[in-house]
Amino acid sequence: MGRSKLSPGPWIPVNFEAESMNQNPLPQVFLNRNREQSIFRKHPWIFSGAIARKDEGLRDGDLVSVCSQDGRTLGFGHYHEGSIAVKLLHFGDSPYSDGFWFQKIAAAFRYRQMLLDSGALPSDAWRWIHGEGDGLPGLVVDRFGSSVVIQCHTIGMHRQVELIARALRDCDPKNIQLIYDKSRESLPKEYASGISNRFILGDQTEFSMTEHGIRYLVDPLQGQKTGFFLDQRDNRKLVQEFSKGRRVLNAFSYTGGFSMAALKGGASMVESVDVSSRALSTLDQILELNDMKECAHKSIEADVPVWLKSCPKGAYDLIVLDPPAFAKSLHKRHNAIQAYKRLNYEAFKTIDRGGLLFTFSCSQVVTEELFYGTVVAAAIEAGRTVRLIRRLSQAPDHPVNLYHPEGHYLKGLLLQIED
Repeated sequence: MGRSKLSPGPWIPVNFEAESMNQNPLPQVFLNRNREQSIFRKHPWIFSGAIARKDEGLRDGDLVSVCSQDGRTLGFGHYHEGSIAVKLLHFGDSPYSDGFWFQKIAAAFRYRQMLLDSGALPSDAWRWIHGEGDGLPGLVVDRFGSSVVIQCHTIGMHRQVELIARALRDCDPKNIQLIYDKSRESLPKEYASGISNRFILGDQTEFSMTEHGIRYLVDPLQGQKTGFFLDQRDNRKLVQEFSKGRRVLNAFSYTGGFSMAALKGGASMVESVDVSSRALSTLDQILELNDMKECAHKSIEADVPVWLKSCPKGAYDLIVLDPPAFAKSLHKRHNAIQAYKRLNYEAFKTIDRGGLLFTFSCSQVVTEELFYGTVVAAAIEAGRTVRLIRRLSQAPDHPVNLYHPEGHYLKGLLLQIED
């Protein structure tokens, strides 16, 4: 099965450099005295308590200038009602113009090109924009060959989606043939009720990508997030390297990225467990796409915690635990920690002596050390002796802004169970 042909739609090219810098002045937000320090430290979030006053009539998603109490312009960003009142896009007193979007997106493109040239991205699919990591809070863009999927997480970003799409295309006009806006699910409900996911360019509903010699199907319309989890690329390669001759369980398998990696690495048996029949059906198609339909693989539609409790001791030599985010806010963090502990406890009980556990958390509010301590507590309760082999994280096309450590959301551990 070859790569699907993509059908380019109508496009009006934009010459950003020719745009006038004479934009209308932005509405202003003024900070309380001595609340500029976070901006000087280049942290992109301004909390509502730091704001002394603001221009009247501001709407969710408006571009605003952020000013000190004495009127100095400190930067510009998107204003939103809520705890995080402004997410900064630019630091300094330079005026905003629509050309800003091309400049930022082109800089992100150059960074990915460096990764591609170095071999750090052994794939034709990669994250092009990673929110604060690329100086664009609230924006995620994933590229799959000649197709691009946009996901806006703030109203401000979605109100700029046409300019963002034009800037993406302008960076690589010969190779981008599809742009899909999949933002509805990630935006506030009231705003999202008035929009739809849509093709901005092209109309192909499914396409494929290649990673570490394995071909995957990507379905941005029905799939989770943008259609595929690119952040686990390096960790899938690691699973491939450790899987030879092992009995593997891929828990929360989704469409089977880790399962395919294990099979490619020579696993003696792989079981993929997920609650979604649609995801498992896509996994069956991916197996066929890679001529692995006859491999020792079994798809199991089940709730992972329940399934793990039913597994006999010593059933697997390698387990991957990659659950969805158990907590998306601080007030849910305690329950998330308990869920991670129970899940890892069941895995420790199930895995055979000498086996390997790849365990992850993608909950941003669960810190690396908190996750580590939770896994330690689970191992103690299970009575297993465990060796830490490596700490794991997100792939380099998901960069973390040095001044925004909250962007380090994917935490993982590679562990060996000694006895």
